[in-house]
Order: sequence, then structure tokens, then C-alpha cells
Amino acid sequence: MHNKNLLPCLEIASKEPAKASIVWLHGLGADGHDFEPVARMLIPLLDSPVRFILPHAPHLPVTLNGGAHMPAWYDMLDLNHPRNVGWDTVSASEITISALLERERTRGIPSEKLFLAGFSQGGAISIRIALQRKQKIGGILALSTYLLQNEGEVFPTNKHNLIPVFMGHGTNDPIIPHSIAEASRNTLNQHGCEVEWHSYIMAHSVCNQEIEDIKNWLNTQLKK
Repeated sequence: MHNKNLLPCLEIASKEPAKASIVWLHGLGADGHDFEPVARMLIPLLDSPVRFILPHAPHLPVTLNGGAHMPAWYDMLDLNHPRNVGWDTVSASEITISALLERERTRGIPSEKLFLAGFSQGGAISIRIALQRKQKIGGILALSTYLLQNEGEVFPTNKHNLIPVFMGHGTNDPIIPHSIAEASRNTLNQHGCEVEWHSYIMAHSVCNQEIEDIKNWLNTQLKK
């Protein structure tokens, strides 16, 4: 389904009518096809029919990469932590991804059956949107990512919005150090999110064990 006002997306769905939707955001420089194999692998393993929405990020000049245009959810100025980013581009992605969530609601998916998933940049945007929404979603899949907060930004305090979170991270990640992900997990836990944490012996990537763990986590959430 394509609407000129929405981001272009790849859609992969169960044969039965979807009862849940998972909007899955790729990392910097990739596109919606990046996690297509994972989505196709998961669909027959899930206990409820789902629809995966895999949007393609807009092409932005990325300062970190010499201003080269590439698919990106936001501009990155450097690799420091906390991230030094273009906050106007963060806001733009929050708007476009939120529009995809609203589109899924018009297609009959209730908010509690909407999930946001993302790898690296995509995960950072997913966490931000989920925490700031007025309506609670079913959960967040945060893969090889971190909590993206502006300096002095107050953590959202929607008491009804304590969301289940799956966090998976590589112990040998050279892009987002494992310790940064752990600190993000701790902050989420401190604010009431239900974080299921997994470490894997890998770099900035996804592994088979992580996909198995994602399947189990999703099935638990889909039963709720």
C-alpha cells in the first residue's frame, strides 16, 4: 500500500489478516530490504498473523560521512556519546514514522498491537517515538542501538506508557559500544520500561540466536 504522503515501504505479511503490525527501521546507509530476510523468517514462527512494514529512509547529507547523501533517519555529526546529531532531522523522522503507525491504526490494528523495531539509527528513533506517544504501543525491538536524548532533555513521564522493550547488543560492537547500550538499558529500566536484555558475541550486526530470542519475545507480547 503506497501513499505519496508516506515513506515508501516494503510490506511483508502473513497470509491471514494481520492482527499486529511491526514497523521495522533499518540502519544508516541501508534500506527497507535490509531486514526483509528476517521478517520472512519470523512470519511462520509467530503465533499471531502480523504485517511487517519496512520503510526506506530518505536520503540525507550525513556530516559524519563528509556530507555524502545516503539513507538516514537523522544526520550524525560525529561518533561521540551522547550522539551529536541534527535534531531537526530527528524530528522529521519522528513525524514520518508516526504517520506510518497511524496508517496501521486506520487499517484496523489497535495501538497495543503496534510494534516499533529498529537497528542502530532505526532503533534510536523507534525508542524515541514509542516513549513520546500518547498511546501505548505493544513493544519496542531495539537492536544494536541506544537511547537518543538531547542535552537537558527530560525523559518522558507518561506513566501509562511503560513499554516492553527487547534490547540486543554485540559485545564487540565498534560503532555503539556495549557500555553505551547498557547505560541506555539502565535508564529505560529506571523509568519503568520492561527491558529484556540480551548480549551476543558479535559486532554491529544481528545473529541467529538474536533472531530466535526476538521470535520468543514477540510471541510473548502478541499473546497479551
